[in-house]
Amino acid sequence: MSKKRREIPVFDHPIIETHCHLDYLKERPLEETLEQTQKVNIERVITIAVAPGNLAQVRELSTKAPWLYGTQGIHPHEAESYSDTVEAEIRAHARADKIVAVGEIGLDYYYDNADRAIQREVFRRQLQIACDSDRPVVIHSRDADEDTIAILKEFEQSLNRRGVIHSFTSGPGLARYALDQGWNLGFNGITTFNKAENVRDIVRMAPISQILLETDAPFLTPVPYRGRENAPFYLPFVAEKIAEVKELPLEDVIVQTYNNSLKTFFPMQ
Repeated sequence: MSKKRREIPVFDHPIIETHCHLDYLKERPLEETLEQTQKVNIERVITIAVAPGNLAQVRELSTKAPWLYGTQGIHPHEAESYSDTVEAEIRAHARADKIVAVGEIGLDYYYDNADRAIQREVFRRQLQIACDSDRPVVIHSRDADEDTIAILKEFEQSLNRRGVIHSFTSGPGLARYALDQGWNLGFNGITTFNKAENVRDIVRMAPISQILLETDAPFLTPVPYRGRENAPFYLPFVAEKIAEVKELPLEDVIVQTYNNSLKTFFPMQ
């Protein structure tokens, strides 16, 4: 692969990184990561909470720069560590200035790191927090399409703001339900993987008005940097792939996904 192709594109219009885990990055100092992120015209970064142990860490990270934001929520892998105390902490900070969503919450039946019934209960409890705090939701769903749909249906009337099903790898049934209900679908480096045609099929299916860009760093590094730790500054490669798959002008994809991100997480700006 040519050296030119391995350079990270820099677009004239800014882009927004809607999903990463800054506290999980290990390859370089945070300051260096943030500097490189700004160099490729990423205007805002949302770092995502996943466990009781990093709720406060995410809040602290969101104060490191004016363009850093966070979420509060417990990932389904950590559902068995959820408690009334944890819920009180999430509720206490869900409407903080630099907290833009409840998440990452949902169901994961692929790894089954937590009992499925407990996952469902914790998912419902956190969706209720989103309803009560008027915050959008960042959802993780893996191998749990039917239960994800069933639970979201319970909240169709009470959840005023939707959000995103991030790192979308589910089937067309969940995609269609989510799109019809006003959810966004989040896509990352998986779209660049050779064997991810199923994900690219969903990209083709989804209106560009309901697509968000993300990296999920440090995971899922896009081609041509697979094998390295992922980072927010690789996000331009995802934008390029979305434009290629949807056969749309790159500038149109960049502008529309930027506006989608603002509408979802920063509606007053």
